[in-house]
Amino acid sequence: MRNYTLLAFLLFSLSNFAQIKGTITDEKGNPLPFVSVFEENTYTGTTSNEQGKYQLTVKDIGKNKITFQYLGFKTQKITVSPDTKTIVLDVKMQEENFVLNEVVIDPKNNPANAIIRSAIANKKENSQKTARYTADFYSKGMFKIKDLPKKILGQKIDLGADMASNLDSTGTGILYLSETVSKITFEKPDKLKEKIIASKISGNNRGYSYNTAALSTYDFYDNTLDFDVKLISPLADNAFNYYKYKLEGTFFDSNNQEINKIKVIPKRDKEPVFEGYIYIVDDSFALYAVDFDIKGYRMKNELTEIMTLKQSFSYHSKNKIWSKNAQTLSFKAGIFGIKFSAHFNYIYSNYDFPDSFAKKTFGNEIVAFEANANKKDNAFWNEIRPIPLTIEESNDYTKKDSIQTIRKSQKYTDSVDAKNNKFKVLDVLTGYNYKNTFKQHSFTYDGLLDISSLSFNTVQGFNFDTGFSFKKWDEEKGKSTLIKTTFNYGFSDERFRATAQFHHKFNNTNFATISASGGTKAVQFNGAEPISKIVNSVSSLFFKDNYMKLYNLEFAQINYSQNVANGITLNAKMAYEQRKPLFNTTDYSFFKRDDMYSSNNPLAPNDFDTPAFNQHHVLKTSLTTQINFGNKYISRPNARFNVKNDKYPTLYLTYEKAFAASEKNYEFDRIAALIQYDLALANKGLLGTSFRAGKFFNAENISFIDYKHFNGNQTHIGTADRYLNVFNLMPYYANSTNDSYFESHLEYNDTGFIMNKIPLLNLLKSTLNLGFHSLAIPDRKPYTEFTVGLDNLGFGKFKLFRIDYVHSYQGGIQQNGVVFGLKILNVLD
Repeated sequence: MRNYTLLAFLLFSLSNFAQIKGTITDEKGNPLPFVSVFEENTYTGTTSNEQGKYQLTVKDIGKNKITFQYLGFKTQKITVSPDTKTIVLDVKMQEENFVLNEVVIDPKNNPANAIIRSAIANKKENSQKTARYTADFYSKGMFKIKDLPKKILGQKIDLGADMASNLDSTGTGILYLSETVSKITFEKPDKLKEKIIASKISGNNRGYSYNTAALSTYDFYDNTLDFDVKLISPLADNAFNYYKYKLEGTFFDSNNQEINKIKVIPKRDKEPVFEGYIYIVDDSFALYAVDFDIKGYRMKNELTEIMTLKQSFSYHSKNKIWSKNAQTLSFKAGIFGIKFSAHFNYIYSNYDFPDSFAKKTFGNEIVAFEANANKKDNAFWNEIRPIPLTIEESNDYTKKDSIQTIRKSQKYTDSVDAKNNKFKVLDVLTGYNYKNTFKQHSFTYDGLLDISSLSFNTVQGFNFDTGFSFKKWDEEKGKSTLIKTTFNYGFSDERFRATAQFHHKFNNTNFATISASGGTKAVQFNGAEPISKIVNSVSSLFFKDNYMKLYNLEFAQINYSQNVANGITLNAKMAYEQRKPLFNTTDYSFFKRDDMYSSNNPLAPNDFDTPAFNQHHVLKTSLTTQINFGNKYISRPNARFNVKNDKYPTLYLTYEKAFAASEKNYEFDRIAALIQYDLALANKGLLGTSFRAGKFFNAENISFIDYKHFNGNQTHIGTADRYLNVFNLMPYYANSTNDSYFESHLEYNDTGFIMNKIPLLNLLKSTLNLGFHSLAIPDRKPYTEFTVGLDNLGFGKFKLFRIDYVHSYQGGIQQNGVVFGLKILNVLD
């Protein structure tokens, strides 16, 4: 009954509405895209699409004054008296005649500077007028690709059958098209609550769009705007340090208010700045519109060629507020000859500006979806959609929606799977994958020649992995199950090792997950694995360095994790471990064959006979709590997504206990804490911090395996994006402890704030890194490191390198070295 009542109410409401539609062109008949169209003195508005077509739904039918506003053209105001539910109103716009009195421009008396200074002086007052509001919100996003090849660097590109069918023979087409309609409540600077009423994705009637209002809250009254890096607003308090301004003319809008068109010119090319035009209302000095380009390298995003951001504002004479009614954001990017483009439209309407909100208006839930938000039919969308679809968008919906049922049918998925599941003789060596899309399960065999798993160490020599895995999933319920076996063989120790794993995720709401694993494997003494297989292989084979110290682990383990409250995750683990020492079995290398490797004993690198520990077993359990303070989340009917609040740190608390050991002295207790926080310094960079502390109890004679080992680095190769969990020159096991410890890591990245201002060096488009790392443990002198380096180094679009100079100090011993950061190894290892 409730649904029928709502439907009746909707139909009654629509009966009092009228729709005005048409095409907007210039005087030559060329369509004008993204023209702002709104009803005078209301917050009802829309924009035209790329083909100049618009549609505007108005209420209170009578004599409605419709305003057409477009940068560079005269604003038009047309009165209509709808006598039918639909009225066609085509509009031809005339170019604006900008007026600029003849003045002598000199740096000390630039009229644009005076206007900008007034806008800066008045921005607090203008910003406060829209400090809190409720509004209806519409968004549309489209992502396209052009010239996608069949292979890149010899590797076949697999987009999946559904995605690949969206492209034509040249590898061109729409990959993603979606829309949302929602109601938003917002309070500056960043309090947001959004209720999504309708969500639509082309070709997927079960999906939920990722378009939200949180992606559209760019405010040029703020000093900076976040585009991964903080871009300087042309109205920032320090804007004159970054921009020059030129008054290009003035004109009067339909409200007879004088508008100043000002060109915004960056002072330095490599700075995080905008470029384009800002339109300022005279007298009030409020924003009328912006039209800016953002170069990709200014955002430290080399893949992006250019991004364009446009905003338009409308005026309400009763409350004298200029409020944003439309925004478009588009970008072009490319790599390997492939071109990407995206376009996002945002429409704000039906504003209300309350003086305050109730205390509990805003909570941790920032986005929620109404039930059946993704089930709205075409009639609903045709009625409510403020921006008409282009022919391309309409065709995309028609094509994908019409074949959606076919794509989801068992007959179709079985036919696609049958083609991909064909077994070839070479698959015995290279691997094989079988997939049943309709029944949602797959089987994978890794092959006998899995080159990506091949590595070298002095215990096993050359070794590689193979294995099998079975996966089953349920997209609707968010469930997934993985069963996997991995087989490893070492050619030097001639030993076969195997592990098995079971992993089950119950849902996408609290992400309850249980896993079990067991078997035997060769593992590093430091469970954090500070040296990767690929780096160790190169260090050993080319330089005869033996840094990876291994022991044999036979184990059975069970884990359970779950989000138990907002921002709080618990992870419990219990494991039985049988530990056996291992020794070097090979002295092979490509070079330096007369040199000897160090032993596999991290405590005595020159002792090849004494093991680092005696064989033993132990039962271990641990409980770790992760707390994201101020955590926000997005709710969907079938899932929940956490959104970390960058204002607050993340805290980890751990309790670990070893018991039921083969000898009592191997038993112990340990407590530990880790806190991580990134302090944003506006446009001046980012300070990353990480502090870790712990304490052992009853651990005087425990196995060296169970010591707290710290992530050192003796290879002079860095593989992480940031060095907030590593000591760059410290030997891997030089400071391991079974007592208390405290380590701190601080790393400042200027995000270009300093480097952009240094001649010649700014051509590198790099960022400056300054680091401090320290370790304190009892009965030992503290270890300290200072680092200075450059990040975001590379060639063209590939910024995958970093270089740091490091100075370390411990107990009178000083070291200096250079660490080369190869972030690409994160992908390869």
